[in-house]
Amino acid sequence: MDDTIHHTGIIERIDRDKVYVKIIQQSACAGCHAKSMCNASESKDRLVEIDGIFNSFQVNEVVDLYGRSSLGYLAVLYAFVLPLIILLAVVIFCLESNRSEAVSALAGLAVLPVYYSVLYFFKDKLKKRFVFAMRKLN
Repeated sequence: MDDTIHHTGIIERIDRDKVYVKIIQQSACAGCHAKSMCNASESKDRLVEIDGIFNSFQVNEVVDLYGRSSLGYLAVLYAFVLPLIILLAVVIFCLESNRSEAVSALAGLAVLPVYYSVLYFFKDKLKKRFVFAMRKLN
């Protein structure tokens, strides 16, 4: 089983020590033949920043981005699973502290912006952990 994630992208910009690659992120049903009849299909352009010195690459060149698939699971953990656990823990704690359901729900929702703010505060550390590599397509 292949333990890597692959995306094909186009080099948008090259700085001194960074390369910016545009990838098209598609939902699973974007390739469906009935996508024109359905509102569920979508695709978005994403700009991926890759650190390193890449002298052999040029702007508008098609490249292959790859990274470990375990990083995808870690991203899901940080973005969805941990916030859900924190939200449920706060709601349960508030309910056990004899707060009303409305106050408990609002407290659970109020903790989410705090969590995502902390995640944003550590974005530079996370960038070092979530890395993609790049190679030329043959």
